[in-house]
Amino acid sequence: MTRVPILMYHSVTDAPNDETKPHAVRPGDLEEQLDHLKGAGFTPLTLGDLVAALNGIDGHTVPAKPVVLTFDDGYADFHSHALPLLERYGFPATVFLTSGWVADAGAEAAGRPLDAMLSWGQAREAAQTGIEIGGHSHSHPQLDQLRDDELRQELRKNKGLLEEKIGAPVATMAYPYGYSSARVRREVRKAGYFAACAVSNSIAADRHDILAIPRLTVGKGQTIGMFKRAVEGNAVPLIYLRERILTKGYAVVRRTRYGLQRVRGNV
Repeated sequence: MTRVPILMYHSVTDAPNDETKPHAVRPGDLEEQLDHLKGAGFTPLTLGDLVAALNGIDGHTVPAKPVVLTFDDGYADFHSHALPLLERYGFPATVFLTSGWVADAGAEAAGRPLDAMLSWGQAREAAQTGIEIGGHSHSHPQLDQLRDDELRQELRKNKGLLEEKIGAPVATMAYPYGYSSARVRREVRKAGYFAACAVSNSIAADRHDILAIPRLTVGKGQTIGMFKRAVEGNAVPLIYLRERILTKGYAVVRRTRYGLQRVRGNV
């Protein structure tokens, strides 16, 4: 069985605001993590390349120790802090971009960005260095709580804008807040995505649903020791015990909320 740590980052900064602080990583910590991955013999892949390797597409094969680095939302500090480090270490990565949050979204602006965001020009520049740009919805809503028509609009507008502005196909995405449902995953497939990331805080394996690939959260409170154990797949349930309990509890709340909305005719 192929096992792959897929790491989920958000903001990379020494000075996060109150809203991004829980999942922000300091540039110095990111550098230490990249240094460990390189020294430990990990081979970094984009999510798209990993999926291609797992399926033997175009001659791609899975390396001995694969790892995938993903960055959600599209914060401006990816360009200023993360990208230079990735280039220094020769690491590709995947950025899941919320199109309505882009700094120069203009008339297409939607939702409420939590901090300064990438511009379209910066996203294109990142793509030209080998960074994969993936989808993350248009306005960053809770997709599983939307009506069918709203859900389709969020997914398709995001994909269409990314492909238009970046000038490349977009085939992977990540669910805002990490949550999906069978209904959401069906619409993701119909929108043209072949792979999608959840969270789950577990090591990804080739047995997982390709539209609900688990990732490991990398956040402010994670020590380098915890990081090393997590990427090697050691004590992952213990490291993420609190997150897993909260995720399971909130999943029940979300299903109940959606059921009540259906009864009331809101979805």
